[in-house]
Amino acid sequence: MKNCQKSRFDPKLVRQLGLFDSTMMMVGIVIGSGIFLTTGIMAKSIPSASLILLAWIVGGLITLAGALTYAELGAAMPEAGGQYVYLREAYGPLSGFLFGWVLFLVTMAGSIAALGIAFAEYFGYFFPFLSTKKIIFSTAIKVFKNSYEYSLSIGQVVAIAVIIFLSAFNYIGVVFGKIIQNIATVIKIGTLLVFIFFGFMIGKGTSIDFTVNPTGLSIGQLIIGFGVALVAVTWAFDGWNNISYAAGEIKNPKRNLPFSLVAGTVIITVLYALTNYVYLYALPIDEMTGVVRIAEKAATSLYGSASAGLLSAAVLISVFGALNGAIFVGSRVYYAMASDKLFFKRVAKVHPRFRTPAFAILIQAVWACILTVSGTFEQLFTYVVFITVLFYIATAASVFTLRKKYPDLPRPYKTWGYPVIPIVFIIASFSILLNTLIEKPVESLAGLGFTIIGIPVYYLWKKKGA
Repeated sequence: MKNCQKSRFDPKLVRQLGLFDSTMMMVGIVIGSGIFLTTGIMAKSIPSASLILLAWIVGGLITLAGALTYAELGAAMPEAGGQYVYLREAYGPLSGFLFGWVLFLVTMAGSIAALGIAFAEYFGYFFPFLSTKKIIFSTAIKVFKNSYEYSLSIGQVVAIAVIIFLSAFNYIGVVFGKIIQNIATVIKIGTLLVFIFFGFMIGKGTSIDFTVNPTGLSIGQLIIGFGVALVAVTWAFDGWNNISYAAGEIKNPKRNLPFSLVAGTVIITVLYALTNYVYLYALPIDEMTGVVRIAEKAATSLYGSASAGLLSAAVLISVFGALNGAIFVGSRVYYAMASDKLFFKRVAKVHPRFRTPAFAILIQAVWACILTVSGTFEQLFTYVVFITVLFYIATAASVFTLRKKYPDLPRPYKTWGYPVIPIVFIIASFSILLNTLIEKPVESLAGLGFTIIGIPVYYLWKKKGA
């Protein structure tokens, strides 16, 4: 294992991310648009203030269990690629490849496309002529006997522009990427703190009804509703593990990677819980049920209509930071795959001047832009939710596998509460997996099929040596 690690380590990647940088990267990736959009949807499933707050806290604790588990893996194997490396070492290169296969084609590129569109949505608030509602052209595409409507909006062009802009900055240096990330994350944390502070100090809120079951739902309905709400919360926490992809560029990773995972999760959980408390203070449950842009409605209730513009600006900055973080970390997985000769050779090259996986950033940007123009990323997402959670479970379980497989591997940090904490995370993730399978069986099986298609691709790549 030690020799294997040394042969795979590329000295051209420079460790330029300090503890603050990696923590801000982790927080910035997670806090995107979810916290501003999710609670109203949750209220449809569980019309209870106490259960909504509990769902956010439980979601944070589950994420923390995952962070504590991944921290051991990251400290023991601080290489570029993160989760790809853990899966590869625990179960073999095929499992790592399948993770990277889904990540590149759908998960990461789709996230970048979705964040680009979200940026355009809020950008259009200030510049309506650049919004997603402004259609450049539309047409009907016939495939056999079926006809499909396709349209291209100016907002999609804006999304492509911001993806290219941030990819360019990440292409020309880690320093540029981390500066953008630090500034955007500090602003978004500050904005949430201001929203929370003034919500209590000057906001015109109402008393919160903490009755567990104010609408008289059955126990079964409450349990099912809580499970559905927890899935939404999990989406808002999504991306917490992505900082591990950039482990090859974190200074003193055996200390800083575990700390950034744990500290970042705690920061996010506290901010999410307090923000939702303000939402509940601002609006009765019946007024927030089904509301998508819940933050905007809560701000208007607390501070008046003038606050809507300020909140839209805050969401714009938040999405901008999350987009930058996704672009930064995603490319490191493809770089690691290519270093193992499981992707295009050129992707394994580090730019001699900028010291970044430049070509990996480039092809990621191109594919994300294609998904943005096609408008298919939302459909693709529904297919990979199931397999994404499955990879979470496999990675957490790799803590047990690797302790047995490599008992002498130096582990500067060992999972606190082992083996209980990893088991808790696995059980919680399995519950979400089961819920996804029940709620979306066709999409789940399609996602599994899409992953299986990667098996012959893997053997083809392995045979040709990329």
